[in-house]
Amino acid sequence: MRISRVYTKSGDAGETSLVDGSRVSKADLRVAAYGDVDELNSLLGVARVGLADVQLNDALGRIQNELFIVGADLASPLSIQVPRVGEDHVSGLERLIDLLLEELEPLREFILPGGTELGATLHLARTVARRAERSVVALGAKSGINEHALIYLNRLSDLLFVMARIANIRAGVKEESANFSERGKKDKGTGGQGDKGTGGQGDKGARG
Repeated sequence: MRISRVYTKSGDAGETSLVDGSRVSKADLRVAAYGDVDELNSLLGVARVGLADVQLNDALGRIQNELFIVGADLASPLSIQVPRVGEDHVSGLERLIDLLLEELEPLREFILPGGTELGATLHLARTVARRAERSVVALGAKSGINEHALIYLNRLSDLLFVMARIANIRAGVKEESANFSERGKKDKGTGGQGDKGTGGQGDKGARG
């Protein structure tokens, strides 16, 4: 594929073309969905700048390429033949989650997004993945979608959460528990962590 021109002026009236050639509003649910995926991909590029951790860098690079498949999938009605997200893509994310979880202690509390620059960026990427997932749900309520694309984004948000924790722990940065609600007032002597058995992030840190 060769891109010889950056601007075409064809979108000046607020419309864009889908893979099948049909014209839709740039506010269309399908455009919003693959636009969120594009934003997520760009944010992962930011996360990789200067990333020395080979395992995380290689994984994020692979995910960036897979997100192009997700975007093409979402930009194409199901009747169009394009590369599609499959069960193998989802399984790849799940295997990496399980591998990385071997380095982590189970969570008993919500934690504050942050830590290292990489950790904070991956936490932000997780929220963009969640937004993309919500956009795909909205699209699916109006039009047919490949369910594997939706599942992929769900697993990816879980993976990015785990990666954020891994980035911080490998850098020696301690996780900070969230202090909220009445619990913080009652636990002045414990740093607001309270009952560690009431965490909402689950044993594996996955958010569903």
